[in-house]
Amino acid sequence: MKLTLAEPKYFKDSLSIISELVNEARFKITKDSMDLVAMDPANVAMVMFKLLSSSFTEYDVKKEAELSINLSNLKLILRRVNPTDILTLELTNDNKLKVELKGTTKRTFYIPLIEIEDKEQKVPDLKFPVTVKTKSSILTDAVEDADIVAESLTLSVTGDKFTIDAEGDMNQASIELKEDDSTHVVSDSKEKIKSRYSIEYLKKMITGAKLADEVTINFSTDYPLKLEYKTVDKLMLAFILAPRVEND
Repeated sequence: MKLTLAEPKYFKDSLSIISELVNEARFKITKDSMDLVAMDPANVAMVMFKLLSSSFTEYDVKKEAELSINLSNLKLILRRVNPTDILTLELTNDNKLKVELKGTTKRTFYIPLIEIEDKEQKVPDLKFPVTVKTKSSILTDAVEDADIVAESLTLSVTGDKFTIDAEGDMNQASIELKEDDSTHVVSDSKEKIKSRYSIEYLKKMITGAKLADEVTINFSTDYPLKLEYKTVDKLMLAFILAPRVEND
């Protein structure tokens, strides 16, 4: 297995985001992509990541492989990547991941693979009556606005109106997004759809805005939330977040 990235930004930024939620990760290297499905230690959030073979300048995978890695170790190395570096990942014979950074100098790091005892995570089959597509920056601003007043926020859709509300002991915030050129709301329900989620987790997820200009938001009443950031022909980074029940 030998994978080379001329644009390491996508891998570097994705790993930085994922490592905020997950300590250890099992990557699947298939003929078409590098994939990851992992759950955070509190079982509140799931992250799904796919880096397509078309993102790589060299993608030599003779047979499928699994790489289980401590993300803190890998993140430290990726911090050393310069924007113009060429990044190569290679599996060694002694069960280590070789990370090579080639720019004005050539730097080589080796990370031991680890054993992950948890069973392989499966992405749940969720059905969503609501889909909102908007600019990543709009969602980021809304979550940061809500963070000023509360620890959780409520997403709601009525017709083509999407609202984000937060309420603290003293303060309230309400952000309303109507259907326009930058926001598209689709709801299969005639009823109001409404659910509450942790801002602490959302703040980690919305950093996906580094990777894609648009975000797709799916949710239902008192039901998990799905956020998806996608860059065509390169990558997909998505999150599933459990709802906060009203009486917690």
